[in-house]
Amino acid sequence: MAMPFLTKVLTGTARSYFAGNGSKFIFKPVSAPVSQEMESLNLYIHIPFCRNKCPYCPYNKIEYDKNLVAPYLAAMLSELRLYREAFGRFKISSIYIGGGTPTLLIDEIKAVIDKIKGTFILSGDICLETNPNDITGALVKKIKDAGIQLVSIGIQSFHDKNLCFIGRDYKAAIIDEKMRILVNAGFKSVNMDMIFALPGQDIGNLKYDLERSVNTGANQITTYPLFTFPYSTIGRYLKLKNVRMPGLKKRREMYYYINDYLNGKGFARVSVWGFKKGDAPRYSSVTRDNYVGLGAGAGSHMPDGFYLNTFSVKDYIDKCSRDEFPSALCMKFNEAMQSYFWLYWRFYDTCISKTELKRRFSPKDRGKVDGLMTLFKTLGLTEEDDEVIRFNLRGAFWIHLMQNYFSLNYINRIWAVAMKEPFPDKIAL
Repeated sequence: MAMPFLTKVLTGTARSYFAGNGSKFIFKPVSAPVSQEMESLNLYIHIPFCRNKCPYCPYNKIEYDKNLVAPYLAAMLSELRLYREAFGRFKISSIYIGGGTPTLLIDEIKAVIDKIKGTFILSGDICLETNPNDITGALVKKIKDAGIQLVSIGIQSFHDKNLCFIGRDYKAAIIDEKMRILVNAGFKSVNMDMIFALPGQDIGNLKYDLERSVNTGANQITTYPLFTFPYSTIGRYLKLKNVRMPGLKKRREMYYYINDYLNGKGFARVSVWGFKKGDAPRYSSVTRDNYVGLGAGAGSHMPDGFYLNTFSVKDYIDKCSRDEFPSALCMKFNEAMQSYFWLYWRFYDTCISKTELKRRFSPKDRGKVDGLMTLFKTLGLTEEDDEVIRFNLRGAFWIHLMQNYFSLNYINRIWAVAMKEPFPDKIAL
């Protein structure tokens, strides 16, 4: 009980100090996003249909149901039209497509992308999550025909024992061939997701996964610890089976080993989790500034706050079929909260522009931010030059812990309610 209590106390203290005592961290019911002037936005498309509902995955997902595919496509097209009517023909700087298993609906995704191109001004890359089981030459052709340039594949491990534990329904023997298909297809970037800090995992096990990952030819390798959301299947499994996760010392040893190993193979750290090789564009799902989310359970980050669509697929379809926004909740931001939201994702990037930092914060808040940066530097977590502040390896490790104990705590509290109630009364954080 010590860590949840400590997390709550520290979170409350930090929120009051930085965002002010008057800041309301409450998601309240909302019927539609507030129309506002925005020159450009990013776009997230959520496909909840899933071929294999992995127990560790916390995201909004349902089993694939072909009878819901056509209605879901119609709902997404309707939601797009509602945004066009409410916000105008804005520029879309990037599109990220996640799930679920998005490739189950690759034909429908192409229809949505075609509609976007005809309705808005698409100026950036399109990114797609993929699953090893689905990768074939025919699927890759469809992905490319849809205009998708960056792909990510959730490999997670090259050990069958690890794959079995996290509920992946394929064997490690298929991975090399699947990676050859992707790498040879001519995408701008191929990212590979890997999981570490698995129960019973040691450095030898981790080294084998990293060696195999590097040899696939992926441009980027993103390594995540096994997150354990209490409401997810893995959270219940850990509680019931009393499975022990690696402690802080082992976790730090693994994190440092990943960094040193990938650096030695020519990969540079580009985020808390990600390592990229060469000039390929960085693949990232979470560090966009303002974005609109389409689909059941998708979030939207607007200048005035954070919106959540209903997590219920059937309610999402029903709302959109009646030409209504499928919005369920909104947490309004004041100016300080908006700035700190931006800063949080720069922590994730492990790189903060001094010019942008000065521009984003008011003189009143800048003193607090400068004090925080001074503290990081004093603790030996950051290094800086005239232009940027960078978290070093030690700092990146502590940012990764902060995300695990603080950010995931927020997500858990929101999603645990939203997954049970299509339109909650409110969620207080």
